[in-house]
Amino acid sequence: MCGRYTLKTPLAEVGQYFDVRETVEIPARFNIAPTQNVPVVRLGQNSGGDRELAPLRWGLIPSWASDPAVGSRNINARAETVTERPTFRSAFQRRRCLIPADGFIEWTVDGRVKQPHYIKLRSGEPFAFAGLWETWGQGEDLAQSFAIITTDANDVLRPLHERMPVILPPPAYGKWLDRDEHNTDELLELLRPYPSREMQYFAISTRVNSPRHDDPECLEPVATQKGLFD
Repeated sequence: MCGRYTLKTPLAEVGQYFDVRETVEIPARFNIAPTQNVPVVRLGQNSGGDRELAPLRWGLIPSWASDPAVGSRNINARAETVTERPTFRSAFQRRRCLIPADGFIEWTVDGRVKQPHYIKLRSGEPFAFAGLWETWGQGEDLAQSFAIITTDANDVLRPLHERMPVILPPPAYGKWLDRDEHNTDELLELLRPYPSREMQYFAISTRVNSPRHDDPECLEPVATQKGLFD
């Protein structure tokens, strides 16, 4: 699964990386948590369909939901069932998006100790989770929200958790965002574990365990019994 992630990369650089002409100003984020509004990349609603960076709430609220609180239970969508579950089925066909990030956090539990680990690309570059977005309500109650798609963990991350978020390679961005792309088999083929050789992780401060904290100290490396870098 994916329950926290980071976006420290300046938004202007994110815009260039994802070919977005206009960006919104937000501070660096070191501990993004569910229900918070964060930028996602999607195709705009204009006729040209240019890519836009829009602030959406993390936790997908289906258009037919009677209560928006249901979104807090829909922060992730499993790749294996994303075309079947009513919550995500329509968004998969028509409203796919990219979730810019530069790392994410996963925990291991040893007795009473809940140890967070920071996971990133070895290159240090930003990347994109495969996401889905949806619109709920109308008028002042209008809410736009998203979920991150997950898949089986790769070999390097399996000691932390059996699942990981889907990280899309840059050549797949256009296909994933294309509203006219409806080949389910080809889209599902993109939802695979990211190559182990390109990823690394290390233990970080338990300060990140609380979503109230969102600062560089959250990602401070710490030594564990296995050493600084697991």
